[in-house]
Amino acid sequence: MKLDHVVYFTSKSPGEIVEEQKRNGKHAVVGGRHEKWGTHNALMYMANAYVEWLAVERPDVAEQVDHPLTRLLLHDISVGDGWGTICLSVDDIEQFNEGIINKGFATSGVLDAERRTESGVLRKWKMLFVDQPVTNELPYPFFIEWEEPENDRFTQLREDGTLIEANEKLEIQECVFGVEDPLRDTGEWAVLLSQKVGDSNDISLENVRLRFIQQEAGKDRLSDVVMGEREG
Repeated sequence: MKLDHVVYFTSKSPGEIVEEQKRNGKHAVVGGRHEKWGTHNALMYMANAYVEWLAVERPDVAEQVDHPLTRLLLHDISVGDGWGTICLSVDDIEQFNEGIINKGFATSGVLDAERRTESGVLRKWKMLFVDQPVTNELPYPFFIEWEEPENDRFTQLREDGTLIEANEKLEIQECVFGVEDPLRDTGEWAVLLSQKVGDSNDISLENVRLRFIQQEAGKDRLSDVVMGEREG
């Protein structure tokens, strides 16, 4: 299990995000549209994971669809842009689903998903959500299993210019969550992910550290994503 991507909810279009990142000296690309959910995105790939800027493209579709990430986007974007949640990749999502159900978690069941790229290519994957109401409480991570093997997918990303050499020198090192009760949330996530809790309300996955810190006000959410030069 490892970090696949982090999600930033925005009211800006993918094109605006790409231009904004370019002005900041960073390489992002227009991802495409999720036609069934009424959303679209921009992406910035790094060595170990990527940032997704997710926005509503068609409110008429987004407001009618029963999709956990879209519901969270609509809830959060109503008060402004900001980090939303994270996605973790697993090798066998069906088996993983059975495992967390056996731990007592209700789930969405494994969902088929797809995105139409700017060039018209249809990318497919499977995803899974823990079933929980959308509130100001911290959402659990969601999970993904891509249709293509990782090596093939990254080769394709290099070939189409999505992942460039400069970005392969960068990585997401830490995801920080601002919450009311760090001890509680770290413990709950450790059970869900079958991981040990560190000494500082943190969980270390294969390619990232998840850290939970105290905040006094506001909704419990991903509050910071620490990026830096790739180690090793």
